[in-house]
Amino acid sequence: MPAQPVRPVTAEDLYQFNLITTPRISPDGMYVVYALHRVDQKTEKKFANLWIVPTDGGASRQFTYGEHRDTNPQWSPDGRHIAFLSNRDDQDKPAKIFLIPFAGGEARALTAIAGTIEDFSWSRDSKRILCRIRKTDQEVLDREQDEQKGKLGVVARHYDRVFYKLDDVGYLPKERWHLWIIDAETGDGKQITDHPIFDENHPTWSPDGNWIAFTSNRSQSPDLNRDAIDLFIISAQGGQLRKIDTPLGQKTHPSFSPDGKWIAYYGKEGEGHWYRNVGLWIAPVEQNAASTAVRNLTKPYDIHVAPDVINDLGSPETMPPVWSKDGNRLYFQVSHHGSSLLKSISFDGQDLRTVLDEGGTVGSFSFDHERSRLVYFYGKMDDPGQIHLKDLKTEEIDQLTNVNQALLASLDLGEIEEVWIKGQASNDLQGWILKPPGFDPSRKYPSILEIHGGPLTQYGNFFMHEFYTLAANGYVVHFCNPRGGRGYGEEHARAIWGGWGGADYADLMTWTDFIAQKAFIDPERMGVTGGSYGGYMTVWIIGHTRRFMAAVAQRCVSNLISMWGSSDLNWIFQQELNDRPPFEDLQKFWDHSPMKYIGNAKTPTLVIHSENDLRCPIEQGEQVFVALQKLGVDSEMVRFPDEFHGLSRTGRTDRRITRLKHILRWFDKYL
Repeated sequence: MPAQPVRPVTAEDLYQFNLITTPRISPDGMYVVYALHRVDQKTEKKFANLWIVPTDGGASRQFTYGEHRDTNPQWSPDGRHIAFLSNRDDQDKPAKIFLIPFAGGEARALTAIAGTIEDFSWSRDSKRILCRIRKTDQEVLDREQDEQKGKLGVVARHYDRVFYKLDDVGYLPKERWHLWIIDAETGDGKQITDHPIFDENHPTWSPDGNWIAFTSNRSQSPDLNRDAIDLFIISAQGGQLRKIDTPLGQKTHPSFSPDGKWIAYYGKEGEGHWYRNVGLWIAPVEQNAASTAVRNLTKPYDIHVAPDVINDLGSPETMPPVWSKDGNRLYFQVSHHGSSLLKSISFDGQDLRTVLDEGGTVGSFSFDHERSRLVYFYGKMDDPGQIHLKDLKTEEIDQLTNVNQALLASLDLGEIEEVWIKGQASNDLQGWILKPPGFDPSRKYPSILEIHGGPLTQYGNFFMHEFYTLAANGYVVHFCNPRGGRGYGEEHARAIWGGWGGADYADLMTWTDFIAQKAFIDPERMGVTGGSYGGYMTVWIIGHTRRFMAAVAQRCVSNLISMWGSSDLNWIFQQELNDRPPFEDLQKFWDHSPMKYIGNAKTPTLVIHSENDLRCPIEQGEQVFVALQKLGVDSEMVRFPDEFHGLSRTGRTDRRITRLKHILRWFDKYL
């Protein structure tokens, strides 16, 4: 059979990718359920259905149908039912919990509560479902019931809380997140927490089903003490909370040990120190003078416990720590050298092992009841992600799905090379060079430097459609992980604490010097782009050097003074700048704002921003565009209506395609 012809990646290929999320193995280890997401090109709507794949070989089969969103499947511990979230009843309202028998039958709505549901899980006896719900505000329900009020819409928004909006959500309701237990047979719900100020997050069952652990900020002013998060337990019947004494700091994803005597969680110690590694901690449930102290098991290893790898076709799911069946080990994800690994550590913290090594991104993972089979999502540079199975007894690994196989086989992605160089401070600097399809080493190519956002994240072993699209149009695309990001230890992350634009800029210029010396690079045709913090660095760069012939600043931060209080993260950006507000240290904010240096800019620059960006408000991009116009620098602005900060990853697909075409148009014009 002749080889199938291949072609370069196009922007329009975004319509063709189907994406896997939340794979979960059945308790008996025989099947995996997952959600498969797709885009309808005609309507621009995004749909998802559940699929089943056997673990002993065989093709996947579709399990739910319809043009709606079925997501977050969870097996009942007895393996008889799958609970999932779906908006199939009303796509204009929040999703409900549905149940479907695995042996066959129709899905039925379990909940009828007016509100948003998250973080649901089964009790071990398969009779109850724990979740957290934020009820719909009464004034919203009133508008739904009154046609005239509905037509007139919101009259005013009144807030007495500092955090009143959230990117990708919008303006927040007055209601808070609270814990509910749902009867899995009748659907009757019981609310077990209630408070007008406090939220409850990351709820989890105790093994005997009698207790629930969760995290919550119970400080006097949660919005002004963001790291004052504590660990609590409460009876499954409701009643008084009991705080588990732990060090001050962020906490997420609690998980009971099999004997119910310990709770593992992810956390940091201290306030405001974003750069610190997230660690895996354990705390005794019963605390007294004789009990063992709370411990950070991963502290000696200088690792960051999270799957932080950037991707534009989805994000890896952070999973709670999983205990071995005997309670002697814990499994968790780690960001490391451009990959997301799965590691395990002994209860005493002395034995750290790698379960799934470098080379890709481990997202969702789950074990069968016996902890002998491990199912996990695994993304790579050349594949947005598949489901794999590892037999923990034989160490054998099998790939269970082949989603997008025909599409990927038809694409020429070019060649990618991983390199390590030394930065200006003799620091290790990891990066990648993506060469275009049909690469000819005797030619001189234009190039594009991509700078990641965050900054506390990393580029690496995950599929980036944007990079392949740019390379397909004849560009060498190169990217690296400068100091200030994740995956290389706490000192690497700390290097820009107190002021962006220092060590990070030095690393990016060292990397650019390295690329410019390549025989196949034309140093007179180099471009630069990045989004969010990467947009910050792009604007910083055009104010500090003229070595790039074109720039595209996306969803940028440009003025840290006006950013303070206007972003959805509002005041906490000051923590990056020695934790003083601008009215106490205006010069510090201005010295680290790219707008201070914009008068030096000569580089033709395209500014791209979303009009509903609540993380980096559009005025940040507007300032750059107006300044460049005033300076007479070739510049344009492209604005996307109705989109939040994450347009490039989660926006409407036609707008994502249009964005890519504008980027290409700009670089084609100047490079």
